[in-house]
Amino acid sequence: MAESVLFNRSLTIALAMLLHATAPAFVSIGVLYGVTRLYAVPFDTEYLMMAVLLAILTPVVLQPQLNNSLTLLARQWPAVARLVSRWVLLLAILLGIGYLTKMSAEFSRRVVLTWAVATPATLILVSWALSELLRRLMLAPSNVRSAVIAGYNQASLALADRLAKKPELCLSVAGFFDDRSVERLGLPEEANLLGGLSELASYVKGHRVEVIFIALPMRHVQRVLDLLDETRDTTASIYYVPDIFVFDLIQSRTSEISGIPVVAMCETPFFGYRGVVKRLMDIVISAVTLILLSPLLLLVALLVKLGSSGPVLFKQRRYGLDGREILVYKFRTMTVAEDGAQIRQATRDDDRVTPIGGLLRRFSIDELPQLFNVLQGSMSLVGPRPHAVAHNEEYRKLIKGYMIRHKVLPGMTGLAQVSGCRGETSRLEDMQARIEYDLDYLRRWSPMLDLKILTQTALLLMFDRKAY
Repeated sequence: MAESVLFNRSLTIALAMLLHATAPAFVSIGVLYGVTRLYAVPFDTEYLMMAVLLAILTPVVLQPQLNNSLTLLARQWPAVARLVSRWVLLLAILLGIGYLTKMSAEFSRRVVLTWAVATPATLILVSWALSELLRRLMLAPSNVRSAVIAGYNQASLALADRLAKKPELCLSVAGFFDDRSVERLGLPEEANLLGGLSELASYVKGHRVEVIFIALPMRHVQRVLDLLDETRDTTASIYYVPDIFVFDLIQSRTSEISGIPVVAMCETPFFGYRGVVKRLMDIVISAVTLILLSPLLLLVALLVKLGSSGPVLFKQRRYGLDGREILVYKFRTMTVAEDGAQIRQATRDDDRVTPIGGLLRRFSIDELPQLFNVLQGSMSLVGPRPHAVAHNEEYRKLIKGYMIRHKVLPGMTGLAQVSGCRGETSRLEDMQARIEYDLDYLRRWSPMLDLKILTQTALLLMFDRKAY
C-alpha cells in the first residue's frame, strides 16, 4: 500500500527513494576511492575490480528496507544494527572471493582496514540524512491523500487506526459510510459517519476524495459490485479490504495464480526459500549433533539394553506433515511400548518407567534418536511436538484448529515446550494452551526464532521439573 501511494503521488519522493536504494553502492565505492587517495595508493586494476564487485553486491546485501512498513522512517536502532550486520556479511563475501581468486595479497592492508571501518560509519550518516529527507517529503501536507471507508466493522476500524498511527503512509481518513445509524453502530466520538453507502459516490466527487477503501463483509458481494459501479465516475483509487479478522490467520499473504489475485489465509510458513533455509538448518545441526553425541548414544543404547528386557528403540506412530503418519524414534524408557487406540500418558512416579528410563526422561536424552527422524525429513529440530495417533484423534475433536499445527513438520522441541507447556496434559486446558503456542509458532516463524528456541531448550533441560 505505501509504495503504490508514494510512488504514484510524487516523483520527488520516488527519486529520493531511488537515491536511498543506490546510496550504499555510491558510498562504499566513494570511500574506497577516497582512502586510496589518502594513502597515495594508485586506484589501479585491482581496486577497479573491487569497485565493480561493490556495485554488484551492495544493492543486494545492503539494500535498505523500504517496504510497506517503511522501517527506516521510524528512526530505530535496529536499522543501524541491520546495516552493520549486513556490512560484516559483505566483508566476508569479499574476503571469500579474494581468497578463492588469490588476489587478496594485491591490496594494501592499511587501505582495506581503513575502508572497512570508515564505510559503515559513513553509510549510517548518509542513511540517516536520506531517511530524514524522506520523512519530511512524506509528511508534507501537499503529499497527504484524502480517504474514506465504506463499511464500519472490525476491519475498517483496524485500518483507520493504523493509518492514523502511521503518518508516513500519507493517508487521512475523512470518515465512514454505512447504511446503519449512529445509534446502531455505536460509533465512538472520534469516528465520523459521513452518510449512507448510496451517498458515497457523490461525496467522493464533491470533496475530491482520492482513495476509497471498501470494507464490507464478504457476504455483501453484490453491494460491493454496486459501489464499484457507482464510483466509476470518479478518479479515486479503490481498494477492497476483506473482513478476514473473523478468521485465525496463519501466514496470511496476497499472491496470484495466473493473474488471478488470491489471499492466503492459512498456509505453511515454509514456502519458497524459507523452506530451503529451514531444511538446511535441520540437516546441518542434526548431522553435527549426531556426530558429536555418537559416544553418548552408544552408551545409552547399551544401558537401555542391559537395564530391562525389550528393544533399545521405541517406535510410535504419530502424525507428521499434513497429518500423514510417521514413525518417531525414542530410546525405550518404559516396560511397555504402547501404540494402540488407547495410550496412557506418562505421569510423575509412573510405575511403567524403568530405572534408567527415569534418568533419560529427566534430561530428555530419550528423545535424541529423533535426530535420525530429522535427517530423514519426517521431523524438524523445531516445530509442534508430535502426539501419538490416539491422542491426535482424541484432541482434534475437542480443540478447534488442532490439525493446523500439522501444516509444518513436527519438531523435537517447540515454542510450547520452552514456554512452560511441557509434560503431562491432564486437563483439556493444558492441551489448548500448547496448541495456541504451536499456532503462534506458525504465525511468527523465522530462522532466528528457531535458534532462540533451540538455545532455550538446551537451558531448560538442566532445570525443567516437568520432565518425567
